[in-house]
Amino acid sequence: MAFHYELRFGGVGGQGSLTAGTILAHAAVFRTKYYATQVPTYTSQVRGGAAKADIIISDEPITFPESTNVDFFLSTHQKAYDAYKGDLKEDAYVLVDSGLVVVPDDDAKKYKVYEYPLVRTAKYEIGNVVTMNILAVGICLGLTEVLPIDAVRDTVKEEVPPAFIDMNMKAFDMGLEVGRKFKAEGPTKK
Repeated sequence: MAFHYELRFGGVGGQGSLTAGTILAHAAVFRTKYYATQVPTYTSQVRGGAAKADIIISDEPITFPESTNVDFFLSTHQKAYDAYKGDLKEDAYVLVDSGLVVVPDDDAKKYKVYEYPLVRTAKYEIGNVVTMNILAVGICLGLTEVLPIDAVRDTVKEEVPPAFIDMNMKAFDMGLEVGRKFKAEGPTKK
């Protein structure tokens, strides 16, 4: 059976959604046997406008690069959640920042919703809010196991500035732990 997995990382400009998507796509293409695409979408407003990265990972060539049946959706802003939830498949994993996004009860019945204070954790536990996207990548991997962990870990080390590698590795590892806990315990919003 063919492997085909669609992810969407949504937020507002400046939150790192596009970088997170690039990391996953690069890890898939350069460190595994998979094909991958990453299609960014953003408004003309550089900071504060809705932005998303659609990532497709497949073991076969990808003929249409935009996600139409999303398996995993990250949203770190209400504006992005409302704008980009339309293509989610039933039972999709949905990870939202619990301090910034409210998932309607009807959506919680359709999707596996996980709430986590991404921005607060990045700022106060890791030490820098810009690590939030790497924290989210770790949670995504711990929850979905969509790619080998070492492939993504090595890609993070390549993609982040050298001065921030240790901080981002801390965020990635913390995210993996949270994602694995989520996988074991089930959705936080039912």
